[in-house]
Amino acid sequence: MYYVLVNIGYLILFFNLILFIKGFANKGKAYKIFTWYLGVVFTIQIISNIFMRMNTNNLFLSHFYFIGQFILLSFFYITLLKEEFQKKLVKAGLVIGLMALSIQYAYDTSLFFKFNLFEIFITSFLLIIYATIHFYNMLNEKKEFYYVNVGLLIYLLGSTILFLVGNLTAVLSPKMSLFTWILNALLIIINQFFILIEWKKSFYKKEINTAL
Repeated sequence: MYYVLVNIGYLILFFNLILFIKGFANKGKAYKIFTWYLGVVFTIQIISNIFMRMNTNNLFLSHFYFIGQFILLSFFYITLLKEEFQKKLVKAGLVIGLMALSIQYAYDTSLFFKFNLFEIFITSFLLIIYATIHFYNMLNEKKEFYYVNVGLLIYLLGSTILFLVGNLTAVLSPKMSLFTWILNALLIIINQFFILIEWKKSFYKKEINTAL
């Protein structure tokens, strides 16, 4: 079941990537950054899957995933947020987060080959804050990337909890460990469905009108 869910997640992610690439040239900065985010995530997921099928350790790819996600989505929210103070807050969070991780890896290089719980927490926690700020702004402003924001919040909150207890599941039964990964695969699918809804609600009609 796990591999079925993973493959479904890959398929929807690939489909979303193609849809967003189609409108890449004619859309704004936030759209383009988010498209790059989808492309990076898809590339890392495919490489990780190849390594897994070759029975090769792929844990080091998690760092590219979490840090890459953190950087790209930080720039995504910098573009979406309107108030200068909020933009500075995200920029400060990006710098502080990357500096903290750089110091940690410089101190203990062995973390590169393990799940880094601090990395998962700090990058996801900061992104959750940015997404929450964007939700607050949308109460009185145009709802830009509303469904994307919903999907990201659900995914980040859920996956952060799952990854933080990942070390605990390693000492539990294999069935419990597998259940954790199944839940994470479901969260990925949910996130990708919200991204698909965003494209249909916000960009599909615009592409039809442009074509006409």
